Amino acid sequence: MSKPLNQVAQNTWEFLYQPMIAPTGFREYDARWKFPDEINLPGITALGLGLGTQMHARGVDPVIAVANDYRDYSLSVKNALIVGLIQAGIQVRDIGPALSPMAYFSQFHLDAPAVAMVTASHNPNGWTGVKMGFQRPLTHGPDEMGELRDIVMGGQGVARAGGGYEFVPGVREAYLDDLVGDFTMTRKLRVVCATGNGTASAFAPDLFARMGVEVVPSHNTLDYTFPHYNPNPEAMEMLHDMAASVKDSGADFALGFDGDGDRCGVVDNEGEEIFADKMGVIMARDLARLYPGATFVADVKSTGLFASDPELRKHGAKADYWKTGHSHMKRRVHELGALAGFEKSGHYFLAEPIGRGYDCGMRVAVEICKLMDRNPEMSMADLRRALPVTYATPTMSPHCADTEKYQVLDRLVEKLVARHAGGGSLGGVKIADVVTVNGARVMLENGGWGLVRASSNTPNLVVVCESPESDAQMRAIFADLDAVIRTEPSVGEYDQTI
Repeated sequence: MSKPLNQVAQNTWEFLYQPMIAPTGFREYDARWKFPDEINLPGITALGLGLGTQMHARGVDPVIAVANDYRDYSLSVKNALIVGLIQAGIQVRDIGPALSPMAYFSQFHLDAPAVAMVTASHNPNGWTGVKMGFQRPLTHGPDEMGELRDIVMGGQGVARAGGGYEFVPGVREAYLDDLVGDFTMTRKLRVVCATGNGTASAFAPDLFARMGVEVVPSHNTLDYTFPHYNPNPEAMEMLHDMAASVKDSGADFALGFDGDGDRCGVVDNEGEEIFADKMGVIMARDLARLYPGATFVADVKSTGLFASDPELRKHGAKADYWKTGHSHMKRRVHELGALAGFEKSGHYFLAEPIGRGYDCGMRVAVEICKLMDRNPEMSMADLRRALPVTYATPTMSPHCADTEKYQVLDRLVEKLVARHAGGGSLGGVKIADVVTVNGARVMLENGGWGLVRASSNTPNLVVVCESPESDAQMRAIFADLDAVIRTEPSVGEYDQTI
């Protein structure tokens, strides 16, 4: 295999056969490129050859389940990837168009040791990528992605005999059967089902109907031009549209799904968005009653309530704060044998006996409906109001160059750890601990906290603060944390602030 070039001019003879791959597309937990500006179809084939080579190098049985999301170019990208996998001597089991969690499910359903899902996730059209894994329910993390990048960009892919192709029908139906089982609602529910014309449009309405939930449709027709908005339940455009649908229809709540269906966003019956970390606490409260002593993993951007909530403490629940990122979170839930993991971005990881540990927006939808069925006297807004009130900043991202951000962060972590060692405080509250698994999450004695970490995908730091006491204290925590951040002259302006 020749080494891929970083750039090949489009609309040339060479672009049809010379692999082009921008190395920046190999991210911490998956691969993403602008297509065809940063990767061409021969580059995708080189990626498939490299992925197959990595399977052999790691002793993985040469069988892989492959799928694609619903975009007009995803089938072409998947077919190019399959060519490379077959060249590498891999038996490909193609399950057709799918959600990412359906692809993860297929590993179990087909007993396939590996998976490759062609998807741009929640990125807008013009992006493509691959989510992949060799050890179910886990996906590639930084080590595996770095190794794959070196194989592919170094031209180290090895062609082998033994490759083959099989199309496997029926996985969508098996996935839906697995999600719902024999459960049906005993209370009447009307739910706004928001799919933004993305891949989840082919799944979510059927899922709700199987449970006996009345669907209020919201952009449920498949349309890969995304005529209304890009399906991303973190984006205010989608959330505002969901809230308007709830108010117009009088629905009990709205659930929205991203482009590949591994995330879920929630808007309650009053049109209030419930961020995924707070929804996680609502779910954890319900699950802790069913499974006392359970461990819940939360990413470092999430609310401190997982550790401080009296209801969770009453049932012996344990909290573990871990690195942001779907691959990191899946791995941590698996390692600890946790019941569930919650990430502020909307990834939920529900493990045995509820789910299989991978992030699945459809599984979250089922479990939220079951939660509502177990609490027939409560509305979603009631459940939100039952949580202790906390005051949190939005996610704020000051600019810091990719070439400098990790060194800057290392120095900031040192300064904050030293502040704790010296009996220091933030916002007038003494520091109780500094969690350094992913930047520095400075934990305060009253349950408040301040976080600074490096963004995995953009030239920024990430800053979030929360107080259980007041908006003023939250602002004071941020002011003190920002004063430490400002000791680094290469940190620039925030994208938004309080």
